[in-house]
Amino acid sequence: MRPPRNYFDQSFQRDTGMLSRVADSLYWMSRYLERAEHTARLVDVELQLWLDESLDAGAGRWRFLQDALQVRLPETGPSIATNPVHVLAFSRTNHSSILSSIAAARENLRHVREQCSSEMWEQLNRLYLDVIKSGSDERHAINSHEFFQSVQDGAHLFQGITDATMSHGEGWQYIQLGRYVERTDTLACLIAKHFERFPAPPEQSVESAEYLEWIGLLRGCGAFEAYCKTHTAEIRPLRISEFLLLNPEFPHSVRFAVERVNAALHVIGELTERRAKLPTRIAGRLRAQLSFTQIEEIVAQGAHGYLASIRSECGRIHTAIHQIYFDYLVESELIA
Repeated sequence: MRPPRNYFDQSFQRDTGMLSRVADSLYWMSRYLERAEHTARLVDVELQLWLDESLDAGAGRWRFLQDALQVRLPETGPSIATNPVHVLAFSRTNHSSILSSIAAARENLRHVREQCSSEMWEQLNRLYLDVIKSGSDERHAINSHEFFQSVQDGAHLFQGITDATMSHGEGWQYIQLGRYVERTDTLACLIAKHFERFPAPPEQSVESAEYLEWIGLLRGCGAFEAYCKTHTAEIRPLRISEFLLLNPEFPHSVRFAVERVNAALHVIGELTERRAKLPTRIAGRLRAQLSFTQIEEIVAQGAHGYLASIRSECGRIHTAIHQIYFDYLVESELIA
């Protein structure tokens, strides 16, 4: 969940930057929307894979989904409120559910509507109302590929509208920053949980049950077609690992996301005269690490541990962003 914010006198504004509360809201709006899109895609993929498996295998898949999304799912029971898909899609007590995330994104954008285009607000509000409407026929929605695809499409449309209708200044950079900090963390968590089950990805192609698991990982990252165009449709786990971790061009690779975090922080640093601050240094070091590491080295040292270190660094970046740009002391800024 989003931590408590410190709100400052709105009359105070940095000479070269926007209000901290505005930057904070744009950053969190973007993180929540990215979280909703990721959850919708992963649940959709796991539901489709579950159709081809036994009940025992399906139970294991729900445990994997719970770990990958960092959500505690209840035991299944007769009530729809105890259905794992309900918890991930429509539960208001789960603050990372699709509904809760989109509602939080909408609320954050509502506070700073003057900073965004009317088209952005209309699209996010439309997405929120569509999810609410789907919840009125929840028994159908939680088993519907169309519902989860519509959430992904709605989030992608919002991103496109944002890029097309909003000035690419400091506010836009905070939106990019939120999106890619969230993406780095969720991708690293998903891939790490996969490596808990398959710690040593082989170079040769795989078949049988493992084949479906690696396909599921690619599809959970929205990467199946992009991988096939790069490496053909032959499923080689080592190549998949390299593609999802180190590819510099694919938007849902860890390296791509970290490079976008680094780029946004550099621009924000220039706009706010904070180029040498901690988040930029951490992101730059992480970017360099991903740029020069080989997949064989990652596997040799343990992919799960490597991804855990990426998540740890991502958490440090997030904390530093809050300290430097959102929760800074007004007095120290005035003195500086």
